[in-house]
Amino acid sequence: MIENAQNAQSTESAANGPVGVGIVGLSARSGWAPLSHLPALTRLPGYDLRALAASTPESARAAGEKYGIGRAHGSAAELAADPAVDLVVVSVRVPRHREVILAALAAGKHVLSEWPLGNGVTEAGELAAVAARAGVRTFTGLQARAAPAVRYLRDLVADGFVGDVLSTSLVASGRRWGPTFDPGGAHLLDRGNGGTMLTIPFGHTVDSLAMVLGEFAEVSATTATRRPVVREEGSGRAAAMTVADQVAVSGRLASGAVASVHFRGGLSRGTDFHWEINGTEGDLVVNGDHGHLQQARLTVRGARGAETVVAELPVPGRYFDVPELDDLRAEPAYNVGVQYARILRDLREGTRTVPDFAHAARRQRLLDAVERAAATGTRVRL
Repeated sequence: MIENAQNAQSTESAANGPVGVGIVGLSARSGWAPLSHLPALTRLPGYDLRALAASTPESARAAGEKYGIGRAHGSAAELAADPAVDLVVVSVRVPRHREVILAALAAGKHVLSEWPLGNGVTEAGELAAVAARAGVRTFTGLQARAAPAVRYLRDLVADGFVGDVLSTSLVASGRRWGPTFDPGGAHLLDRGNGGTMLTIPFGHTVDSLAMVLGEFAEVSATTATRRPVVREEGSGRAAAMTVADQVAVSGRLASGAVASVHFRGGLSRGTDFHWEINGTEGDLVVNGDHGHLQQARLTVRGARGAETVVAELPVPGRYFDVPELDDLRAEPAYNVGVQYARILRDLREGTRTVPDFAHAARRQRLLDAVERAAATGTRVRL
């Protein structure tokens, strides 16, 4: 009965007034939350950032003082139980996602979790199942889908710019997982921590590929760790890397189109993001400055019919549809903010425009299929 009452209270608040947000992982020092979530939330009407929790009570107090947030909690469970919080935002490292999300769901709160949802396919499936039973709204931070260029690309394909899609090929640099790693970034080197080149930039990018062109029906894959030892920037300290820094996937989409995706660790002196879509009537090309599609600066070009050279197709202004975020267009916070604007609409109007936990679990099943295909040398059907 208590959980049902909390669910009703949270839903009513989200529908009738500002959505009270509590962020788990908002640090006074650095991190993704102050870089992206904070600037987005402070610009958007309809949200009220009311609470935070950090790694320790002391860290939470420091962050509360820095950002002017009075409700600084000593644990994720304490934040989730706060009656002022309607939406719990999970912005911590992947191994902590499960405990934070379960606490929020047990408290009957809506949840936005960073991608990937869980540390592996089993954990993601568990969280999606618990969320379905909890009866709250869940959202996953696959914000590349919100990028204006990606939405424009989806519409160009849907409107027949290329005709029937024959194939697509994508090559990208992972930016991290090269010869060096950032201080404090050693956790990204251990595949057991769940934050890898496959799960993060590949996962974000392949999710948008599926949004534009449809889901994979089958995959084959090759992965490798070509740099088993890397060095920390500044100190030169050596560290072992078990994460794959080469991920090459080929497969067939549900439409029958052939797909090829290759991610390389680090950055290239040549091409850091190149995506082609080839069809019976035309071709589309997307270029960017790196392979994290959720953050990259993108240029769309195309040609069709008798045209023989691709030309830039500027993204129309209608895709920049959240004016409160215009000053963030060149920042990582922009796509996060667009996603928040859609979450607000989903909560108030009952729409489903932002990927939920069930979607996230399905996407992690695709990544698991890639890993199984690479490990066995076989083609895996989805």
